[in-house]
Amino acid sequence: MLLDTSTLRVALAVVDLTLLLLFYFVTYRRTRSAYSGWWCVALLLFLAGNAAYLLDGTVHQVWANPSGNVLLVSGAASIWAGARSLRTAAPRSWVLAVAPAITAVASVLDHPATNIWAGGPAYLVFMGTLIGLGCRELFVLDRDFSHAHRTLAVGSGILAVYYFGRFIAFVTDGPAGPVFGSVFGSVTTTVFSAVILVVASFTMAELSYEQQTQDLRSRATLDGLTGLLNRTAFMDLAAVELRRLNLARTPTSLILADLDHFKTINDEFGHSAGDTALQAFADACTATVRSTDLVGRYGGEEFILLLPGVRPERASEIAADISRRLHSRRPEVIPRLPTVSYGIASTAAGRADLAALATSADAALYRAKTLGRNRAVLATSLLEDKTA
Repeated sequence: MLLDTSTLRVALAVVDLTLLLLFYFVTYRRTRSAYSGWWCVALLLFLAGNAAYLLDGTVHQVWANPSGNVLLVSGAASIWAGARSLRTAAPRSWVLAVAPAITAVASVLDHPATNIWAGGPAYLVFMGTLIGLGCRELFVLDRDFSHAHRTLAVGSGILAVYYFGRFIAFVTDGPAGPVFGSVFGSVTTTVFSAVILVVASFTMAELSYEQQTQDLRSRATLDGLTGLLNRTAFMDLAAVELRRLNLARTPTSLILADLDHFKTINDEFGHSAGDTALQAFADACTATVRSTDLVGRYGGEEFILLLPGVRPERASEIAADISRRLHSRRPEVIPRLPTVSYGIASTAAGRADLAALATSADAALYRAKTLGRNRAVLATSLLEDKTA
């Protein structure tokens, strides 16, 4: 006995609803990960979109059919956003809204009251494109991220190719043609979508938990206010880097930086102004140094930088560049940014010692403070100073 499209859509809706409830209560409420959140949104949109199609052939088709197209394309956009959230920020809302908006216009202008394939080309090409973008995000994800993302990437890729095949068949054969009806029709698509959803459900939970683990690991190593390495993470990474530099016999420099009269900033303008000053200095540091350098928040208003291969004179120039970049900013919540004092310690090739470098840089920083602040002092010659 052959099942009709409506019966299959009801079955798909049951599968979709079951997965949504399980995923929300078992995974999302435990992990609160962005990925699981986006997948819950996608499943909800797919459920609503397929439910809208059940009104085809009724007087409600005029609004239900375009709504179904828009909801399903929005669900595909959510799949892309979820996959992207595993490695970076999700796309902006307006970017996600472009495809559904174009699909809505195309569907409304294509006589939806009498045409159940109103807006079909736009719907099909956007489904293939957005699911394909989600597939790409999963493929470019770090290979060691999880054991499941490649499986989901393959499944997403197959589904994207299928939708592009539907689009080509729709344009060349037409929705009433034999190829489209037998290979890419609604019945085949409904069954295929149900299978892909069930397969995907086995990987969604693992990716959500892995994203939660990655987020917790990031919070354990990064300073919450500035986004720089926290002190513990910096010292651990610096110790590893210095061992490598010793083996390579590469000289290195370490900079300790302290924001001058920081307490005055907090007292005069409030703690939000102090936070802004700390964030502005952190931004100036990351914008100045190389990607191979290490930058961390050492504590309070004190920061630390490890510069592999940098000699003391160049480190002093980098400190001056950071200060110039800092004071080129004009934050709205604070009328002026503080000056900065720097202590710089360097070591010869193959003889780097983190504790000794930090002690020397701290002594140089103290000297910079006693000489009037707003300057960099080299630990190699504490009698010489240089305005930053």
